[in-house]
Amino acid sequence: MMLDGKTALVTGGRGGIGRAIVARFLREGARVYAADLTPEGSLATHDDDGSIFVKLDVTKESDAIAAMEQVAENAGQLDILVNAAGIEIEKTIEETTLEEWNLSFAVNVTGTFLTSKHALPLMRKATKGSTASIINFGSYDGFIADPGLAAYCATKGAVHALTKAMACDHGPEGIRVNAICPGYVDTPMLQSFFTGDGSGGGGKTIDQLQQAVRDVHPMRTYGTPDDIANLVNWLASDEARYASGQLWVLDGGLSAQVQQMKL
Repeated sequence: MMLDGKTALVTGGRGGIGRAIVARFLREGARVYAADLTPEGSLATHDDDGSIFVKLDVTKESDAIAAMEQVAENAGQLDILVNAAGIEIEKTIEETTLEEWNLSFAVNVTGTFLTSKHALPLMRKATKGSTASIINFGSYDGFIADPGLAAYCATKGAVHALTKAMACDHGPEGIRVNAICPGYVDTPMLQSFFTGDGSGGGGKTIDQLQQAVRDVHPMRTYGTPDDIANLVNWLASDEARYASGQLWVLDGGLSAQVQQMKL
Protein backbone atom coordinates (compact mmCIF):
# COMPACT_ATOMS: atom_id res chain seq x y z
CA MET A 1 0.00 0.00 0.00
CA MET A 2 1.47 3.32 -1.14
CA LEU A 3 0.29 5.43 1.81
CA ASP A 4 0.53 2.95 4.67
CA GLY A 5 0.87 4.74 7.99
CA LYS A 6 0.35 8.24 6.56
CA THR A 7 -2.24 10.78 7.68
CA ALA A 8 -4.17 12.82 5.10
CA LEU A 9 -6.75 15.60 5.16
CA VAL A 10 -8.91 16.27 2.09
CA THR A 11 -10.97 19.45 1.88
CA GLY A 12 -14.15 19.02 -0.13
CA GLY A 13 -13.83 15.43 1.02
CA ARG A 14 -17.55 14.74 0.63
CA GLY A 15 -17.74 16.06 -2.93
CA GLY A 16 -17.41 14.11 -6.17
CA ILE A 17 -13.65 14.27 -6.64
CA GLY A 18 -13.00 14.56 -2.90
CA ARG A 19 -14.79 11.30 -2.14
CA ALA A 20 -12.83 9.47 -4.81
CA ILE A 21 -9.57 10.77 -3.32
CA VAL A 22 -10.63 9.79 0.20
CA ALA A 23 -11.59 6.29 -0.97
CA ARG A 24 -8.28 5.81 -2.80
CA PHE A 25 -6.25 7.02 0.18
CA LEU A 26 -8.10 4.61 2.46
CA ARG A 27 -7.38 1.70 0.11
CA GLU A 28 -3.70 2.69 0.16
CA GLY A 29 -3.56 2.47 3.95
CA ALA A 30 -3.81 6.12 5.00
CA ARG A 31 -5.70 7.54 7.92
CA VAL A 32 -7.99 10.07 6.23
CA TYR A 33 -9.82 13.14 7.47
CA ALA A 34 -12.63 14.11 5.08
CA ALA A 35 -13.24 17.83 5.64
CA ASP A 36 -16.40 19.45 4.30
CA LEU A 37 -19.37 21.61 5.22
CA THR A 38 -21.58 18.58 5.96
CA PRO A 39 -21.13 14.80 6.16
CA GLU A 40 -23.35 14.45 3.07
CA GLY A 41 -21.51 16.99 0.91
CA SER A 42 -22.45 17.76 -2.69
CA LEU A 43 -23.46 14.14 -3.37
CA ALA A 44 -26.11 14.35 -0.62
CA THR A 45 -25.19 10.90 0.72
CA HIS A 46 -23.46 9.83 3.92
CA ASP A 47 -21.47 6.62 3.67
CA ASP A 48 -19.44 5.15 6.52
CA ASP A 49 -16.32 4.72 4.41
CA GLY A 50 -13.83 4.59 7.26
CA SER A 51 -12.72 8.22 6.99
CA ILE A 52 -13.00 10.74 9.84
CA PHE A 53 -15.37 13.60 9.08
CA VAL A 54 -14.20 17.11 9.98
CA LYS A 55 -16.59 20.04 9.66
CA LEU A 56 -14.71 22.72 7.74
CA ASP A 57 -15.74 25.90 5.99
CA VAL A 58 -12.51 26.69 4.16
CA THR A 59 -13.34 30.42 4.09
CA LYS A 60 -13.16 30.65 7.90
CA GLU A 61 -9.77 30.77 9.59
CA SER A 62 -11.26 29.54 12.86
CA ASP A 63 -12.47 26.38 11.10
CA ALA A 64 -9.05 25.77 9.54
CA ILE A 65 -7.37 26.14 12.93
CA ALA A 66 -9.89 23.82 14.61
CA ALA A 67 -9.48 21.17 11.91
CA MET A 68 -5.71 21.11 12.32
CA GLU A 69 -6.05 21.01 16.10
CA GLN A 70 -8.20 17.90 15.71
CA VAL A 71 -5.59 16.26 13.50
CA ALA A 72 -2.82 17.26 15.92
CA GLU A 73 -4.67 15.79 18.89
CA ASN A 74 -5.49 12.50 17.18
CA ALA A 75 -2.53 11.92 14.83
CA GLY A 76 0.23 14.29 15.89
CA GLN A 77 1.27 15.13 12.34
CA LEU A 78 -0.08 15.51 8.82
CA ASP A 79 1.62 13.89 5.83
CA ILE A 80 -0.80 14.87 3.07
CA LEU A 81 -3.09 17.85 2.49
CA VAL A 82 -5.41 17.93 -0.52
CA ASN A 83 -7.17 21.26 -1.17
CA ALA A 84 -10.07 19.97 -3.27
CA ALA A 85 -12.87 22.27 -2.04
CA GLY A 86 -14.09 24.58 -4.78
CA ILE A 87 -17.03 26.36 -6.39
CA GLU A 88 -17.83 27.48 -9.94
CA ILE A 89 -19.97 30.48 -10.93
CA GLU A 90 -21.07 30.55 -14.57
CA LYS A 91 -21.06 34.23 -15.51
CA THR A 92 -19.07 36.85 -17.36
CA ILE A 93 -17.50 39.60 -15.23
CA GLU A 94 -20.32 41.96 -16.25
CA GLU A 95 -22.89 39.52 -14.91
CA THR A 96 -20.91 38.62 -11.78
CA THR A 97 -21.74 40.51 -8.61
CA LEU A 98 -19.02 41.63 -6.23
CA GLU A 99 -20.37 39.18 -3.66
CA GLU A 100 -20.07 36.29 -6.15
CA TRP A 101 -16.56 37.37 -7.12
CA ASN A 102 -15.47 37.55 -3.49
CA LEU A 103 -17.08 34.19 -2.68
CA SER A 104 -15.25 32.53 -5.59
CA PHE A 105 -11.91 33.78 -4.31
CA ALA A 106 -12.82 33.03 -0.69
CA VAL A 107 -13.44 29.35 -1.42
CA ASN A 108 -11.01 28.59 -4.24
CA VAL A 109 -8.03 30.75 -3.27
CA THR A 110 -8.35 31.91 0.34
CA GLY A 111 -9.51 28.41 1.35
CA THR A 112 -6.34 26.93 -0.14
CA PHE A 113 -4.28 29.58 1.66
CA LEU A 114 -5.92 29.07 5.08
CA THR A 115 -5.82 25.28 5.21
CA SER A 116 -2.25 25.20 3.92
CA LYS A 117 -1.09 27.92 6.33
CA HIS A 118 -2.40 26.10 9.38
CA ALA A 119 -1.37 22.64 8.15
CA LEU A 120 2.30 23.57 7.73
CA PRO A 121 3.37 23.11 11.38
CA LEU A 122 1.89 19.60 11.36
CA MET A 123 3.44 18.81 8.00
CA ARG A 124 6.94 19.76 9.14
CA LYS A 125 6.63 17.01 11.75
CA ALA A 126 5.97 14.48 8.98
CA THR A 127 9.11 15.12 6.95
CA LYS A 128 11.66 13.19 9.02
CA GLY A 129 12.94 10.51 6.66
CA SER A 130 10.25 11.33 4.10
CA THR A 131 8.48 14.26 2.45
CA ALA A 132 5.08 15.79 3.11
CA SER A 133 2.79 16.62 0.21
CA ILE A 134 0.30 19.44 -0.44
CA ILE A 135 -1.88 18.98 -3.51
CA ASN A 136 -3.91 21.99 -4.63
CA PHE A 137 -6.66 22.04 -7.22
CA GLY A 138 -6.21 24.30 -10.19
CA SER A 139 -7.87 23.70 -13.54
CA TYR A 140 -7.15 23.72 -17.24
CA ASP A 141 -9.29 26.87 -17.00
CA GLY A 142 -6.31 28.46 -15.26
CA PHE A 143 -4.44 28.24 -18.59
CA ILE A 144 -7.18 28.74 -21.16
CA ALA A 145 -10.73 29.95 -20.64
CA ASP A 146 -14.19 28.55 -21.11
CA PRO A 147 -16.80 31.22 -21.91
CA GLY A 148 -18.89 32.44 -19.01
CA LEU A 149 -16.52 31.34 -16.24
CA ALA A 150 -14.60 34.55 -15.61
CA ALA A 151 -14.32 34.39 -11.81
CA TYR A 152 -13.59 30.66 -11.84
CA CYS A 153 -10.80 31.08 -14.40
CA ALA A 154 -9.29 33.93 -12.36
CA THR A 155 -9.29 31.89 -9.15
CA LYS A 156 -7.62 28.91 -10.79
CA GLY A 157 -4.89 31.09 -12.26
CA ALA A 158 -4.29 32.38 -8.74
CA VAL A 159 -4.07 28.84 -7.36
CA HIS A 160 -1.48 27.96 -10.01
CA ALA A 161 0.75 30.88 -8.99
CA LEU A 162 0.22 30.18 -5.28
CA THR A 163 1.23 26.54 -5.79
CA LYS A 164 4.56 27.50 -7.33
CA ALA A 165 5.24 30.05 -4.57
CA MET A 166 4.47 27.51 -1.85
CA ALA A 167 6.72 24.93 -3.50
CA CYS A 168 9.61 27.41 -3.52
CA ASP A 169 9.06 28.49 0.08
CA HIS A 170 8.55 25.10 1.68
CA GLY A 171 10.59 22.73 -0.48
CA PRO A 172 13.64 23.26 1.77
CA GLU A 173 11.52 21.99 4.67
CA GLY A 174 10.72 18.75 2.85
CA ILE A 175 7.20 19.79 1.89
CA ARG A 176 6.28 19.22 -1.76
CA VAL A 177 3.51 21.31 -3.34
CA ASN A 178 1.79 20.52 -6.63
CA ALA A 179 -1.51 21.31 -8.33
CA ILE A 180 -3.85 19.04 -10.24
CA CYS A 181 -5.45 20.84 -13.20
CA PRO A 182 -8.46 18.80 -14.35
CA GLY A 183 -10.48 19.35 -17.46
CA TYR A 184 -14.06 18.08 -17.69
CA VAL A 185 -14.74 15.54 -14.94
CA ASP A 186 -18.06 13.80 -14.27
CA THR A 187 -19.05 15.47 -11.00
CA PRO A 188 -22.08 17.40 -9.69
CA MET A 189 -20.25 20.59 -10.76
CA LEU A 190 -20.06 19.35 -14.36
CA GLN A 191 -23.71 18.34 -14.40
CA SER A 192 -24.57 21.82 -13.11
CA PHE A 193 -22.54 23.27 -15.98
CA PHE A 194 -24.58 21.25 -18.50
CA THR A 195 -27.81 22.72 -17.15
CA GLY A 196 -26.53 26.28 -16.65
CA ASP A 197 -26.22 29.26 -18.91
CA GLY A 198 -22.46 28.73 -19.15
CA SER A 199 -22.96 25.57 -21.20
CA GLY A 200 -24.14 27.51 -24.23
CA GLY A 201 -26.80 24.84 -24.55
CA GLY A 202 -28.87 26.57 -27.21
CA GLY A 203 -31.86 24.32 -26.58
CA LYS A 204 -29.93 21.04 -26.79
CA THR A 205 -30.75 18.16 -24.49
CA ILE A 206 -28.44 17.13 -21.66
CA ASP A 207 -27.46 14.00 -23.59
CA GLN A 208 -26.58 16.07 -26.67
CA LEU A 209 -24.48 18.47 -24.58
CA GLN A 210 -22.65 15.62 -22.88
CA GLN A 211 -21.84 14.00 -26.21
CA ALA A 212 -20.70 17.32 -27.67
CA VAL A 213 -18.26 17.70 -24.77
CA ARG A 214 -16.93 14.17 -25.29
CA ASP A 215 -16.46 14.84 -29.01
CA VAL A 216 -14.17 17.86 -28.52
CA HIS A 217 -11.69 15.72 -26.55
CA PRO A 218 -9.03 13.82 -28.50
CA MET A 219 -9.86 10.80 -26.32
CA ARG A 220 -13.59 11.32 -26.99
CA THR A 221 -14.51 11.19 -23.32
CA TYR A 222 -14.29 13.28 -20.18
CA GLY A 223 -12.76 12.17 -16.93
CA THR A 224 -14.04 10.46 -13.82
CA PRO A 225 -13.26 11.29 -10.18
CA ASP A 226 -11.19 8.09 -10.02
CA ASP A 227 -8.98 9.36 -12.85
CA ILE A 228 -8.14 12.40 -10.72
CA ALA A 229 -7.71 10.33 -7.55
CA ASN A 230 -5.13 8.13 -9.28
CA LEU A 231 -2.84 11.07 -9.96
CA VAL A 232 -3.45 12.63 -6.55
CA ASN A 233 -2.51 9.32 -4.92
CA TRP A 234 0.82 9.20 -6.76
CA LEU A 235 1.65 12.81 -5.89
CA ALA A 236 0.83 12.07 -2.24
CA SER A 237 3.12 9.04 -2.16
CA ASP A 238 6.87 8.77 -1.64
CA GLU A 239 7.20 7.67 -5.28
CA ALA A 240 6.70 11.34 -6.15
CA ARG A 241 9.49 12.51 -3.81
CA TYR A 242 11.09 14.63 -6.59
CA ALA A 243 7.84 16.13 -7.90
CA SER A 244 7.12 19.65 -6.70
CA GLY A 245 6.06 23.05 -7.99
CA GLN A 246 4.26 21.57 -11.00
CA LEU A 247 0.82 22.03 -12.56
CA TRP A 248 -0.36 18.57 -13.61
CA VAL A 249 -2.95 18.90 -16.40
CA LEU A 250 -5.34 15.94 -16.64
CA ASP A 251 -7.85 16.67 -19.38
CA GLY A 252 -7.90 13.85 -21.92
CA GLY A 253 -5.75 15.89 -24.30
CA LEU A 254 -8.30 18.72 -24.55
CA SER A 255 -5.85 21.59 -24.06
CA ALA A 256 -3.18 19.98 -26.27
CA GLN A 257 -5.07 20.53 -29.51
CA VAL A 258 -5.74 23.50 -31.75
CA GLN A 259 -9.44 24.12 -31.54
CA GLN A 260 -11.24 23.43 -34.80
CA MET A 261 -12.39 26.40 -36.86
CA LYS A 262 -16.14 26.70 -37.21
CA LEU A 263 -16.76 27.53 -40.85
